[in-house]
Amino acid sequence: MTASQPTASSVSPVAPIFGAEPAASPTETIAHLRAKLAFETDASDVWAELEAGAQSFVLVDTRSDAAWAQGRAAGAVHLPTARIAGGAAALLPAGTNVVVYCWSPGCNGSTKAALALALQGYAVREMIGGFEYWAREGYPVETDAGTAAGPVDPLVGPVSAGTGAAGIRCDC
Repeated sequence: MTASQPTASSVSPVAPIFGAEPAASPTETIAHLRAKLAFETDASDVWAELEAGAQSFVLVDTRSDAAWAQGRAAGAVHLPTARIAGGAAALLPAGTNVVVYCWSPGCNGSTKAALALALQGYAVREMIGGFEYWAREGYPVETDAGTAAGPVDPLVGPVSAGTGAAGIRCDC
């Protein structure tokens, strides 16, 4: 072992956030964050645009038929990931901006769906948090029986008065 190689006793199990790796420059950070925002949106921003009636996109639930029946974001259309290749053109006219979601942050189904749609020429963003955070933030959930907004989970959204679903808005 050479002096430049770390040993088990010289490697800390907890690395400082601004430690050995240099921090990105402000210019690099701006480029990264702008790019990230070009690919993602969140439930709060989707709901705000749906509620305002100024919708510039189609919200697409990419989950299975059983998941769709269990509940979906109000205003969404259904196009499971497995049916995108043969069904996107019939549901989404060319040039349509698309926001996709799947179950939750632990599911990469919306990433797969976004890729499949982008390969067909659509501009796509993923709704981070998926259906889980849509519902947990108190936005309207639709089923075949009707539409209802549940309570806000205080771990994911403000429970205070304001505007938006269930009287709340993130305003982040």
